[in-house]
Amino acid sequence: MKIISWNVNSVRARITNILDYIQTSKPDILLLQEIKTQDESFPYEDFKKIGFESHVNGQKSYNGVAIISKVKVANVKKNFINDELKQSRIIKGEIHINKKKINIINVYVPNGNPIETEKYDYKKKWLDKFILNIKKELDKNSNILIAGDFNIIPEENDVYDFKRYENDALGKLEIRKKFRELLNLGFKDTYRFINKNKVEYTFWDYFAGSWQKNYGMRIDHFILSNNILENIKSININKKPRSKTKPSDHTPIELIIN
Repeated sequence: MKIISWNVNSVRARITNILDYIQTSKPDILLLQEIKTQDESFPYEDFKKIGFESHVNGQKSYNGVAIISKVKVANVKKNFINDELKQSRIIKGEIHINKKKINIINVYVPNGNPIETEKYDYKKKWLDKFILNIKKELDKNSNILIAGDFNIIPEENDVYDFKRYENDALGKLEIRKKFRELLNLGFKDTYRFINKNKVEYTFWDYFAGSWQKNYGMRIDHFILSNNILENIKSININKKPRSKTKPSDHTPIELIIN
């Protein structure tokens, strides 16, 4: 089974690129972030025509997440945490792989910049609530796959110039510690688990020729509970969609599970 995580930076603006990607990469499940549209404006029919069912937690102009799937997704929930700002940042569902029931949680974590503002406080509180609820979720089902745009640079080699970001909301030590706190519940950062020292990025800004200069960062992640790591066949960052016309500033991560 091929599961994709991709911050598409507006599903309607990128629909042609997304459909082209599906045709060439043939995923079974797409976990999309920053869809930037309300539920009623989501392009359900475009995906239905090619055999995908859409589960959407949208918001006008900002945020929003969706699960697009060719396989049955059960018990879809949009209220995994109590978001004090009522932002659409999580959608959860259940799938079955080799008789294992796996909870899939698709997240778009707050950016948190500038750090001197309430936006940074919101990010910290959001992460604290998320980690607490993941602890509770593990008591019900220890097979959990979390994916999405975390807006967190886990390690120094996950960004082209760490010094530039160590006081940024994506790279600050206390934010990176929260990422580590999540992993310590019994998860692995799957890309880094498979690729110990490899340097690759998932995001390149639109400005200052960042894509052309490879001024990127790895902020989109698959976090898998330890007991489903044995099911991993491969994980790959596919840079091709970032080079397309009118691309998202993020590129897909592709996980294949046996």
